[in-house]
Amino acid sequence: MGQDQALIFAIGAVASNGMLGLDGWLPWDIPEELAYFETMVAGAALLIGRLTYESMDVVPVDSFIVSRQADLALRPGCRRVAGVEEGLRAALATGKPVFVIGGASVYAAAWPYCHRFYLTRIEQTFAGDMRFPAEIPLADWPVYEESQRTFRENKTGRDVLCRFLQYRQPNPRPLPTDE
Repeated sequence: MGQDQALIFAIGAVASNGMLGLDGWLPWDIPEELAYFETMVAGAALLIGRLTYESMDVVPVDSFIVSRQADLALRPGCRRVAGVEEGLRAALATGKPVFVIGGASVYAAAWPYCHRFYLTRIEQTFAGDMRFPAEIPLADWPVYEESQRTFRENKTGRDVLCRFLQYRQPNPRPLPTDE
């Protein structure tokens, strides 16, 4: 990614009713959308909230887990950080592209520093217990790229339209050097 290595990205998916999580995982089962996510973050340093981290089967090295829990059990190659800014600095220090992958509170704290947000808008309502943060002003960010595909959602057996959007933040905040 060359020049992109100094950039901070976020990636996520949200249902048409604003839901992004249910019982510690996704409210939907769309393998192609999950494969898109995995392809996008491959080889990157990740900033992950504790609950999202605990829901993941596989966590790559250079993952930075935001948690106040000092005794958090970590998988090899993962590091606990006390806050989002500390985690972003540590992720950037790897020299890899950096992706914020959730959950909601991590998105909410990290968005001012994000240059781009890759968001899949799943055009169907789903029950959930975690909403996409309302304070992230994506409506103010230009959409740089958009594509759409229809996939079968495995829980309902229905086809669902997925819109893959790349937002670019006009003026990301510089990451402070000290906490």
